[in-house]
Amino acid sequence: MTAEKLTIGTPLDTGAVVIGDVPDTEGFDRAQVSLDDSGFHFTLSLEPGALVLGLGEAVRGQNKRGHIYESWNSDDFSHTEDKRSLYGSHNMLLIDRPSPEIWFFDTPGRITFDVAATDPDRLFVDAASPNLTIYHLQAATPLEAVQEFRRLAGKSWLPPLFALGAAQSRWGYRTETEFREIASGYRQLDLPLDMICMDIDYMDGFRDFTLNQTEFGNLKQLSADLKQDGIRLIPIIDAGIKEDPDYGVYREGLEKGYFCTMENGEPFVGAVWPGFSVFPDFLNPEAAAWFGRQYQGLLDLGIEGFWNDMNEPALFFSRPGLDKLNRIWNQFQKDESGFLSFESAVSGLKNDPEDYARFFHNTGQGRICHEDVHNLYGGKMTEAASRYFSQVREERTLLYSRASHIGAHRYGGIWTGDNCSWWSHISLLLAQLPALNMAGFLYVGCDLGGFGQNTTEDLVLRFMQASLFTPLFRNHSALGTRRQEPWQFKNLDAFRTLLKVRYRLIPYIYSELLKAREQDSVMFSPLAFVWDDEISRQCEDQLLFGQEVMIAPVTKQNSTGRMVWLPEAMTKVELSETDCHMTPMEAGWHWVDIPMDAGIFFLRQGKSIPLAAPANSTVTLDRDHLKLAGQGSYELWTDDGIHQNAAVSIRTMEATT
Repeated sequence: MTAEKLTIGTPLDTGAVVIGDVPDTEGFDRAQVSLDDSGFHFTLSLEPGALVLGLGEAVRGQNKRGHIYESWNSDDFSHTEDKRSLYGSHNMLLIDRPSPEIWFFDTPGRITFDVAATDPDRLFVDAASPNLTIYHLQAATPLEAVQEFRRLAGKSWLPPLFALGAAQSRWGYRTETEFREIASGYRQLDLPLDMICMDIDYMDGFRDFTLNQTEFGNLKQLSADLKQDGIRLIPIIDAGIKEDPDYGVYREGLEKGYFCTMENGEPFVGAVWPGFSVFPDFLNPEAAAWFGRQYQGLLDLGIEGFWNDMNEPALFFSRPGLDKLNRIWNQFQKDESGFLSFESAVSGLKNDPEDYARFFHNTGQGRICHEDVHNLYGGKMTEAASRYFSQVREERTLLYSRASHIGAHRYGGIWTGDNCSWWSHISLLLAQLPALNMAGFLYVGCDLGGFGQNTTEDLVLRFMQASLFTPLFRNHSALGTRRQEPWQFKNLDAFRTLLKVRYRLIPYIYSELLKAREQDSVMFSPLAFVWDDEISRQCEDQLLFGQEVMIAPVTKQNSTGRMVWLPEAMTKVELSETDCHMTPMEAGWHWVDIPMDAGIFFLRQGKSIPLAAPANSTVTLDRDHLKLAGQGSYELWTDDGIHQNAAVSIRTMEATT
């Protein structure tokens, strides 16, 4: 194992790395590094067929060759193949060559990765900033290289056990009655559920840390009543704070200088859901600590988990940007190209790069323009909340975010953002899961069924099957789309079965989560991490989970099954609410029928996994009396699932139990 770093200029401490004794180098043997007036440039030759993995939350497949990617946290719900960036920036690449190596570019600003797109034999990395640190790690296997990187970046955040249960969410749940009806619907129909998420409508005028008193004035009682039934409320918190002198959070933050400012020292104002808003300066330690304290009011009402959103930060437009809008309008009145040209120009006001260059942070390392540290913002919001929770609660607090960077994995999980009800987004999830694990994010998942667009019954069920092992298991949809609660569809029994299957798997998922955290490893990995044949190296719609399971979900509309590649002899497992059918299969290609109402996966030779009895919440889940499915023993890791410093117990389960 080798590790080295090259420091260029005077880099900002991003907090991504926790180990400070990596040896310095003056240059790399095979890579070329240069600086000129346009910034930093890096070039590396790539052998034909070498896999290039990583980049965390990005579009396209597991192997990143053939596209240009950009680390620039972006509020963009349309995750199509042409996009260069999504909500997170994870500047880590794993190149699977004879001696696998990892390259990590520690910089908080915009950076571009041309992965054999312009030149099929080269990787080009370019950044406007001449200040960054490059880490180069090399190991005997891809997994060992990842583990070394994970040690460099620090231990992943650990969720409470209830966070592995099912969550129901929708932008548009607007009344206490509706939340009670959702909970009642799940329980009356014998459907497992642990969480109901609260989107922006629970707030007073979309103001963070407030309640719509008409509908949620009794939130403490609602929270207590649902918790009695094993269900927790998980509210959203957005990054923007409404500009309103009668709003205490705004007033206090303004008085203490805790918001990002323009060059003249006045607060930067942008429009998001509450209207004109200001943005907490999460890179200012005092402001971050202040913001973390704001969560206390909801904690006092019995809330035990949150999801942070709109924290790229998203901007619909800015107050300074209104001048641009006026110029566009005046030009439109003189232009004969019509409304489409005006609409296109106005759409450019959203997340305008000029806006991100307008405001500044007061950091411990000086005053810095936002565009130079843009990719840190969402992760620092997560860190601010997480640090506060760790100070005031012995119990773990659920926390996941939309925007992130490497380093934020120590403070919370993430979901993959506003996906769509597209079949291609099941395939996208299979590419993102291993890459996010490599970057340190273990508590991850997508919006089951798709957030945007109108879903279908088969699509929701296939999303659920593909996500049976993801720690975050949340059905979430957008206002104005088809509702996605299980009872909105004809085949309710299939939804019930898959939810029951999920809960039977939770002890295994939690055990693998603990192992990955403590061993600086991954939960999801490409087949190429284990098998070196060309089919396995190119197989992108199958994944390994832990050391025992291979998943191969259906990703195509109207398919009743799929072709599955078995690199070695395995056992097909068909898991239902009460049964576990196991069918030995030889290595090679197989057509496998995958009905909508079964959890189907594959066990490796000599491996087994623990299964629980069905349960309708993690509160009633029996983790003490588990049965093994498969052959051989299994090392079960567990703790109380509640406390921050809970002791981990390890026991070996034998196949005869």
